[in-house]
Amino acid sequence: QVQLVESGGGLVQAGGSLRLSCAASGRTFSSNTMGWFRQAPGKEREFVAALRWSAGGTYYADSVKGRFTISGDNAKKTVSLQMNSLKPEDTAVYYCAAAKFLRIATMDYAYDYWGQGTQVTVSS
Repeated sequence: QVQLVESGGGLVQAGGSLRLSCAASGRTFSSNTMGWFRQAPGKEREFVAALRWSAGGTYYADSVKGRFTISGDNAKKTVSLQMNSLKPEDTAVYYCAAAKFLRIATMDYAYDYWGQGTQVTVSS
């Protein structure tokens, strides 16, 4: 059974930083891409960032480019999201996700496994 567990969420003031981490477990786990999505209250889930292991490519939503950085270790099955210059509009539940196969990294339907989510709250 594959599990993704996020950590690192919390409350931070605007302009501050947080680092989210995601660890995958499961003997049969393998992925082509790991990503982060978020969902704010009353809004749909949206793409934040993704890391494609095979090509080493990274993808970011326009709203977080230049502020967030995704990184990871495929051998350790971990991925992190460094979030700097946080804004109140970044407040959301952040989800880690993993895709087994090469698909469109920015679309949630491309992902096969999801974590439970971790809350990020940015105060103004």
